[in-house]
Amino acid sequence: MHNRSASAGRSSRKPRSRVSKTQFDRRPRVSHAQALDEIPLSPIADVDTFDELGVSAKLSAELGRAGITKPFPIQIATLPDALAGRDVLGRAQTGSGKTLAFGLALLSRLDGGKARPKHPRAIVLVPTRELAMQVSDALTPLAKALGLWCRTVVGGMSFSKQSDALRRGVDLLIATPGRLSDHVRQGTCVLDEVAFTALDEADQMADMGFMPQVRAILDLTPVGQRMLFSATLDGDVQQLVTRYLHDPVTHSVQSAKASVTTMDHHVLLVSKEDKAAVVAEMAAREGRTIMFLRTKHHVDRLTAKLRSMGVRAGALHGGKTQGARNRVLGDFKEGSLPVLVATDVAARGIHVDGVSLVVHVDPPADSKAYLHRAGRTARAGESGTVVTVVTHQERRTVSRMTDQAGVSPTSTKVTPGDDDLVRITGARVPTGEPIIEQEQAKRPPRARHAGAGGYRGQGNRNRERFNPRRSRSDRNRDR
Repeated sequence: MHNRSASAGRSSRKPRSRVSKTQFDRRPRVSHAQALDEIPLSPIADVDTFDELGVSAKLSAELGRAGITKPFPIQIATLPDALAGRDVLGRAQTGSGKTLAFGLALLSRLDGGKARPKHPRAIVLVPTRELAMQVSDALTPLAKALGLWCRTVVGGMSFSKQSDALRRGVDLLIATPGRLSDHVRQGTCVLDEVAFTALDEADQMADMGFMPQVRAILDLTPVGQRMLFSATLDGDVQQLVTRYLHDPVTHSVQSAKASVTTMDHHVLLVSKEDKAAVVAEMAAREGRTIMFLRTKHHVDRLTAKLRSMGVRAGALHGGKTQGARNRVLGDFKEGSLPVLVATDVAARGIHVDGVSLVVHVDPPADSKAYLHRAGRTARAGESGTVVTVVTHQERRTVSRMTDQAGVSPTSTKVTPGDDDLVRITGARVPTGEPIIEQEQAKRPPRARHAGAGGYRGQGNRNRERFNPRRSRSDRNRDR
């Protein structure tokens, strides 16, 4: 049972869907010559429970304990095919329920088996550490309900602890490409028994330059069941689909452009002199707020400025240690830190419900970045507001970008204390009382694990085949 062939992986126990097959007869299939962002929307069956989709009673009960009872459209569309062992290509915006769409399928297919040491049976690849943690938080309780082991390997965390977990056996491994590449090179993880693979936010992995690692990882896995989920499906992502997915069933429940009806888009026209004060007043509002800037330096500078004015803000970017990032994101989730100031690198990893305002302090670089940032609000059916702060020189560029994103924002000229600023964002004047908290003592940097960079130690049969040609810049990315 441990040495599954590709065919064995596909012929393992398949939960039967209780949804009538005719409800899914019209599923669109896409030729690789067709532009993937032009695929039609999938018809969505009228389904009220996960049981109707073929999800096991144990998983349905665990979902119920978490207050999750009704499936989202992407789950209704993809689960019957995924549970039946088909390769699945799914497109949906962030916040649409993709994690459970592939997670429930993977766990159901893994049920009843057991992993050998160092040989995970299924992997989920994600672009950022934060997203890996969020996927783990969602799937680990479900895995425990089935007696399965779910573990995470990401950069910035102890390599040796991850190696120990892999040595004990992992059924479902959630990983960022860079750190999983390190484990493969060091022989602490072997991929030749991976029967099920899911790629989440594949377009972001392409944008971050992870495609060489992703392809190298997939080349080492048997041709088992593969699922790919992404908000957009173009360029490098289409190449992944062509090369690694076998006759995939394609499901799209949202347009590649903005289509969330509960999200309001605004452009706030400000002078250069007023911009800082307008941003500070928006940060002082009630409710969860995420503010995006282009660089780590600007994130740190704005965070410090806001805290000096009495706004509880925290910085999140790739230059922070993983422990610091976890603490900030945890405080943001809990509500003790209402304002998160972040770079685009962190955008895909911030999956927190209840974010009511997203502010583009620096306009995003392109329409894809706009949609990725905006996707932090109006999640899971909630409402939210997206605001882009625009100076006179930025008007034309922002107008082109929002057109490409399929967004028609309302433009309003505002100044500090303006009634329209308050109406749109709930802005308030900061208290002016600095936030002073005892910073945790900084720990001395830990020595890099011998396995994280070279080939020290015993040989690995995968090593000669694994060469994703990673540059120094690749190694320094947010993995």
